[in-house]
Amino acid sequence: MTDPTRARTGIPALTPRRFPVTREANEAPAAPREVVFALAGVSVYYGGFQAVRDASFEVASHEITALIGPSGCGKSTLLRTLNRMNDLIPGARVEGAVAYQGENIYDPDIDPVEVRRRIGMVFQKPNPFPKSIYDNVAFGPRLHGVRGPALDDVVERALRGAALWDEVRGKLKQSGLSLSGGQQQRLCIARTIAVDPEVVLMDEPCSALDPIATARIEDLMQEIKHDYTIVIVTHNMQQAARISDRTAFFTTEVNPDTDSRTGLLVEFDDTSRIFANPSDERTENYVTGRFG
Repeated sequence: MTDPTRARTGIPALTPRRFPVTREANEAPAAPREVVFALAGVSVYYGGFQAVRDASFEVASHEITALIGPSGCGKSTLLRTLNRMNDLIPGARVEGAVAYQGENIYDPDIDPVEVRRRIGMVFQKPNPFPKSIYDNVAFGPRLHGVRGPALDDVVERALRGAALWDEVRGKLKQSGLSLSGGQQQRLCIARTIAVDPEVVLMDEPCSALDPIATARIEDLMQEIKHDYTIVIVTHNMQQAARISDRTAFFTTEVNPDTDSRTGLLVEFDDTSRIFANPSDERTENYVTGRFG
């Protein structure tokens, strides 16, 4: 059945493409992956500064894709290109193609607001609104006209999806700011998934959390990837190795004339291969701690 909302926004329903899965000769063939994002020659600029150069890779449905690399290599910049968050930064521009379900999201006919509804984002620092727990989660659905008992159902479903319902069900009128750091981050995840996105982008979601809260978020990501496609930026290589299915490693190139640094995609592969048998020496040096 055709989704009329997608028809209006110019983003078509998913027509899966396939790409081969790299595997050892003695491994059984893996099931083909459905491509959600296909990046081709993507470069990102802030004014005259080139932050990322010529990145090309694909993100598969219902997987966790990790972006790793040293500080300043453009991981977060590239993540923001996936839902056009960079549009909000004066002077930012994107070259190349960012195809989401086969459609270039930077086409002039594409509505960036609809893109961001379908491709939600969780930021590095928990940022609940100064509202009640309920109103934090209900904010997005209300904007889309959800009211009454249906809104209660959406809030409960989102809080359950973020593994937070049992902890807050008796205090939904309390401020979201009263929660612990880990709970606040899960509240932000609930707020993101309340509008029923298809993709969740996470920009270092555990960097401000203690190990116990980090483990809860990691467990949650493994659970919700069955419902969402997840792309995460992380500086924690152990985290990438634990939770992700595929990993993109970025490094920086230094312009000797200006001393400016541009992010460069070095390698993209199954996470197990990136950490156990990378094909590029620069990747091996990074994951083994020789630099970075």
